[in-house]
Amino acid sequence: MFWLREECELVNCFLGCASTDKQGGEKMLKSMLGCCKVYISESRNRAALEAIERAAKLFSEAPIVNKFEDETYNRVGYTLVSKLAPKPSEDPCPLRMAVLAMVKAAFETIDLEMHCGSHPRLGVVDHICFHPLLGASLDQVAGVANSLGADVGSNLQVPTFLYGAAHEEGRTLDSIRRELGYFRPTSSGEQWVGGPKSEYLALKPDKGPPQVTQGKGVIVIGATRWVDNYNVPVFSTDIAAVRRIAKQVSGRGGGLPSVQAMALAHGECVIEVACNLLEPEKVGGDRVQLEVERLSEEEGIRVGKGYFTDFSQEKLIESYLLSGCCV
Repeated sequence: MFWLREECELVNCFLGCASTDKQGGEKMLKSMLGCCKVYISESRNRAALEAIERAAKLFSEAPIVNKFEDETYNRVGYTLVSKLAPKPSEDPCPLRMAVLAMVKAAFETIDLEMHCGSHPRLGVVDHICFHPLLGASLDQVAGVANSLGADVGSNLQVPTFLYGAAHEEGRTLDSIRRELGYFRPTSSGEQWVGGPKSEYLALKPDKGPPQVTQGKGVIVIGATRWVDNYNVPVFSTDIAAVRRIAKQVSGRGGGLPSVQAMALAHGECVIEVACNLLEPEKVGGDRVQLEVERLSEEEGIRVGKGYFTDFSQEKLIESYLLSGCCV
């Protein structure tokens, strides 16, 4: 991606925010960026979304730089970016505080038992993931994820599962979801209603109580390298055929390495192959698009152009810098 001169100057300005090392007089980059994606199981309740966004705005150093709503899935994704201290314990972390405020607001305004949509979910706040940007390390964002998990589990009393670098054994997001029944529809057709149906969980949470409150569900928090989300619309009502395509696209099904894929109904005549690209620098959206097109042609099904559900890393950094937080 090529940036305009003005954008490059903003980045250079940011990188110039350095302090002098007392030990050797060397310049050290003082400011590093962390990114957090917050996925909330709601997109139709405007009052709830406004409350969540007001909560985030109280922490202006961690702005929301992107918002992706999907009414059919009844799901919204927020992306926040903020500076990080070299060690999470050194300074209050605006990113953690902003996300925690959003989580609290979501629990106060959304009832998972009243929720339905064509996207699976485990909780009101279904998934939170942290990624390092611009000089930050994976360990740094893992520290923030762990701290947030402790807050949610202990203070909000919600079962909390950690994954990726935030988990001591590097457990994966999809393994947690499989054990908790995330991929099994909870009603007829392809709809998911509410969250986990049993008070007792099949997997012990890392933080918080072992029992589930049905109106809140559980929360999964992790820290990983950058992940792209890329969805390809397939114009069909044959869910079995699109599931075959999704399985053949995924690495788990012997398809593209580092790609996770599932078929999700997205309207009356569209089913999406929704993909997580775990190593987008190796297998990106273009390659996924071609593979879905190839497999769909074998099934005799027409395919539309796929789309990303968030900005690129470069665009997120640019949006953060333009927000005026680099001061």
